[in-house]
Amino acid sequence: MALIHSFEKSGNTLFKYRGQIPMLLFLFAVPIIYFTDYDFLSVQQYQIFTYIAIGISVFGFLFRAYAIGTTPKGTSGRNTSEQVAETLNTTGIYACVRHPLYVGNYFMWIGIVLFTFNIYYVVLVSLAFWLYYERIMFAEERFLERKFGQVYLDWSMKVPAFIPAFKNYISGTTSFSLKTVLRREYTGILATVLSFTFIDYLRTYFLTNHIDENRLSLKILIATFVFAFILRSLKHYTKLLNEEGRS
Repeated sequence: MALIHSFEKSGNTLFKYRGQIPMLLFLFAVPIIYFTDYDFLSVQQYQIFTYIAIGISVFGFLFRAYAIGTTPKGTSGRNTSEQVAETLNTTGIYACVRHPLYVGNYFMWIGIVLFTFNIYYVVLVSLAFWLYYERIMFAEERFLERKFGQVYLDWSMKVPAFIPAFKNYISGTTSFSLKTVLRREYTGILATVLSFTFIDYLRTYFLTNHIDENRLSLKILIATFVFAFILRSLKHYTKLLNEEGRS
């Protein structure tokens, strides 16, 4: 099999399971946290690193949210079985970067990983993310090239794949929709809060050999779970979050 076909095949396979594979971060985090030396951190430094980690993940979510909230129907979705696109979106955030959702994913991931306070884990996950998503992006772009031909090639020559060029921004015709973000991103919010809580409790247990049921992270997780449950119910049993022309 030619290398180009091998990359495309592996990219399509990873695309199908892109929501499940990141769960491996949970498994790898256990030994990472266990063997990380936290004695060098003062209380103030611990708080600063925590705020930075949370801030990075929030930035990643907001980046994703803007892309999803301003994207019309037919240009992106949560499909997992195959590549799908009815039209090519070249305005808004897509005038700055070809894969804004994956840019957002990276920052959401790396904020969680940074919360382990282990720089080696940050570097390792960054390299793994590069190899993982490079193949997914390759497969997606092969699909788009075949479907849209020269129009896609002309756009891709002007817009970077992953590092945004904000100077290229072109205002789109689709306004931002908070309803769309709430309908599509509540699971991502819950998964992110769950990840931070998992790391917080795991580190606390390794350091104190005690599970504290009153930690703030658990209270935030419970509140987020209730919030996500409400949004899920609204999505599946009402039309309150539906908007015409949105994916």
